[in-house]
Amino acid sequence: MARTFLGKNFLLNSDTAKELYHQYAKELPIIDYHCHLSPQEIYENKKFRNITEAWLGGDHYKWRVMRACGVDEELITGGADDYDKFLAWAKVVPRLLGNPLYHWTHLELQRFFGIDELLNERTAPAIWERVNALLQGEGFGARDLIKKSKVTVVCTTDDPADSLEYHFKIKELKDFDTQVLPSFRPDKFLEINRDTFKPWLAKLEAAAGKPIASYSALLDALRERIEFFHEAGGRVSDHALDTMEYQETRLSEVEAIFDKALKKGSVTPAEERKYKSYTMRFLGKEYAERGWAMQLHIHALRNTNSAMLKRLGPDTGYDAINDGPVAAALAGLLNALERDGALPKTILYSLNPNDYPALASIMGCFQGDGVPGKIQFGTAWWFNDNKDGMLEQMKTLANLGVLAQFIGMLTDSRSFLSYTRHEYFRRLLCDVLGDWVERGEAPKDFELLGTMVTDICHDNAKRYFAFPE
Repeated sequence: MARTFLGKNFLLNSDTAKELYHQYAKELPIIDYHCHLSPQEIYENKKFRNITEAWLGGDHYKWRVMRACGVDEELITGGADDYDKFLAWAKVVPRLLGNPLYHWTHLELQRFFGIDELLNERTAPAIWERVNALLQGEGFGARDLIKKSKVTVVCTTDDPADSLEYHFKIKELKDFDTQVLPSFRPDKFLEINRDTFKPWLAKLEAAAGKPIASYSALLDALRERIEFFHEAGGRVSDHALDTMEYQETRLSEVEAIFDKALKKGSVTPAEERKYKSYTMRFLGKEYAERGWAMQLHIHALRNTNSAMLKRLGPDTGYDAINDGPVAAALAGLLNALERDGALPKTILYSLNPNDYPALASIMGCFQGDGVPGKIQFGTAWWFNDNKDGMLEQMKTLANLGVLAQFIGMLTDSRSFLSYTRHEYFRRLLCDVLGDWVERGEAPKDFELLGTMVTDICHDNAKRYFAFPE
């Protein structure tokens, strides 16, 4: 007998899974330890003028499928009327069966706006009116949506030169208990061969209040900024390593490479590799000294369509999954940090699911220091952030590591409506465990299984990051 779409037991295919989700997972608060939400919008409790702004603005997941369905760019990122953009999206949604966006779209309509109707061209006008009326009323600002989702911690993604002005302002709010903490994202200074390097260096000089004319001065400035983030409550860094490279090198070599970059504007690929390798080791040591967790996001192939990059800029839906070697370089970096006694808590992600066994097995080589799950195989990321991707990540971790130590889900999103992805993840986790019980592969022990669910969905992350109270 067919079930009701997105019903109470959506994705829960056994009695054990249903009990685990409804009794243990469903009501847990959320720790969103990696996202791209705007601290300014959180502080200002941003009100959205309509569902198009809240839903389609900046959402390259939706933009990609709209293009695939033949929607004109004017109705995606162009200057078309907001209602026309919403209607274009509504026409696309019925074609998305099998894509997680079909589930996410309707989960968000249900959970935030109480709308059970399917979104399509026919229902779009009424849904547009109902949702927009709610968005214009009380209780639907950015902070309100965070509260509704029971989020206790939000870690934004922040440039080292950022003043963190809005993080400090959020701390002063009397009616908002969610911690909004910065994450240190130093990608721009690692990319020594890009045009952004020198302009970014100028911003760092302004933030540090002193010139950066040498590599040692750069390291001093970064150390000061890390300490600034730490004092603001930051306990996490994030690195986008589109290719994984590592090479042993000496400080004197990197100093010369940095000088060359300042004078000539570029260095050789081999020199760039040495610069990045030494700098990552420096950063890892700084993170370890402060008890931070270091996140490594590996193997994104960015800005593949140069014509559209020129037209729309980055982060507009033209990135893809990268391939290439990962294991030796990753192990080399972690080994160098371990050898120096400076390996921080580290979370490993790859956009390429072919890397999963390598990441999960390398992770096991560097556990220790009495820290449960010190090295984490991170949750399914970006293009893998779907049913099959989440299941594959969890099963790989279970096979090659310890699933019970997993720190669970994050949103990695720019949308305040994305917290339903945690529900999606939690349902899938409970279904995996329930399936093992039904097959006789795990005991039907709810004390054991319930603790595991609670740990993965919330408690492990709380212990792992040890955010300031």
